[in-house]
Amino acid sequence: MFYVLLGCTIFSSVSLAQDCTLDIGGDNTDMMIEVFQLNDAQIKTMENLKSDLEIQIKGLKEDIQKLFDDHPQSSTEELQVLADKYRVLEKKVMDASWECDKKLLSTFNERQYGRYLDLCHEAFRKPIRIIPVAVKDSVRSH
Repeated sequence: MFYVLLGCTIFSSVSLAQDCTLDIGGDNTDMMIEVFQLNDAQIKTMENLKSDLEIQIKGLKEDIQKLFDDHPQSSTEELQVLADKYRVLEKKVMDASWECDKKLLSTFNERQYGRYLDLCHEAFRKPIRIIPVAVKDSVRSH
């Protein structure tokens, strides 16, 4: 019985785990470069994704601010509608960030992606699933 409960507990905690994000829009890009040993092409991709994400999020933050400024907030019902509208915008922010993370992860080779998986598991986070890029041999056989 103990093992059944343990299995159910582990299964439920894994299924409820938060996504394991890279936070491309954050200030930790130098750490990401170091931890995953990103090459020049990956760094350029990350920089482009970060710029695109900043533009998307800026627009969404403006929408959120407009929502808070303009939406009636004098009754419980109005506050509930406000919260529902806010959750939709918040999800758009999270989705945009997740898509950027996925695009960068899709450039990872097997070693880099393995490191990402290890870090996600250590943090009890749900990794974004991709197929790592195969590492090409730098020495060709003739």
